[in-house]
Amino acid sequence: PTPSTLSFLSNSTDFGDLTVARKGGSSTGDGTKGIWMGGEESGTQGVTIDYVTIASTGNATDFGDASVARSGCGACSDYTYAVISGGGANNTLDRVTIQTTGNATDFGDLTANSDTGCSTSGAAA
Repeated sequence: PTPSTLSFLSNSTDFGDLTVARKGGSSTGDGTKGIWMGGEESGTQGVTIDYVTIASTGNATDFGDASVARSGCGACSDYTYAVISGGGANNTLDRVTIQTTGNATDFGDLTANSDTGCSTSGAAA
């Protein structure tokens, strides 16, 4: 959507579905792709990463998998990379390159296990 599309009040419409039902995951994007990572899937912590192309409606496509199962995680991104942190009582940071699909790679560790992740980013315009 263009910025002018987002500036008017309206009702929501169905964009599509994720590849798996989940809760407690996290999402981020780069303006072109929106990415959902982790979350509880059928009662267990999940590894699924999905993406959509923001400019068009349609169901999500499988992006790859996180390196560890997690729910209650945090995610942030710049225009190149997305990082997912914590969640599910782990301390793992994962990273994906947003424009190319594939499994996440280990990006380091938090200083302690985290049941609930949080995130921030500072992408330059």
